[in-house]
Amino acid sequence: MFKVSGYVNKKALGLALLVVFVCSTSVYAADAGHHVDKAAQIKDFGWRVLNFVALALIIWWALKKANVKSSMADRSLQIEKSLKDAQEAKAAAEAKLIEYTGKLETAAREIDEIHAAIVREGEQEKQRIINEAKLAAEKIMAQAAQSAEQETLKAREELRAEAARLAVEIARGRLAGAIGKSDHDRFVGEYLDKVEQLQ
Repeated sequence: MFKVSGYVNKKALGLALLVVFVCSTSVYAADAGHHVDKAAQIKDFGWRVLNFVALALIIWWALKKANVKSSMADRSLQIEKSLKDAQEAKAAAEAKLIEYTGKLETAAREIDEIHAAIVREGEQEKQRIINEAKLAAEKIMAQAAQSAEQETLKAREELRAEAARLAVEIARGRLAGAIGKSDHDRFVGEYLDKVEQLQ
């Protein structure tokens, strides 16, 4: 079935009627300037009007056949459906916008939380490294103090041993010079007596 919009249909019909009427009256007016038979002109004009009415009836019948009211109703329903679909699509888009806006805000909050957690972990790691470095420095200092103490003790022992050696050498030298042959024989004799008493 042929369907046309109501507004276009009314415009086309009005324009067609206007063109036919203007054409028929302009021909009549052009012919009126000559001295022609008035009865022929009226007859011609009557035929033109009859043609115009017939053409108008044919156009009206064609539009009626095209079921303009039904087409208009269908078109109106289509427009209403399109508007309803558009409103539903708009509502769905707004809901999606709200949903994605919420997701974006949630993502922004999560990013901020992750950034804060990374900063906290970085500070904790920094503090842990500082604490470990302090402990290592304290251990090194303790080891250095212990090594210094051991070196000091070792040096003291070496000094004592050297002092004892020097004292023995000095004493030997003095004794060698102070003890004569008679003192030496007397010491050996006393020693031998003591050894015999022990047996």
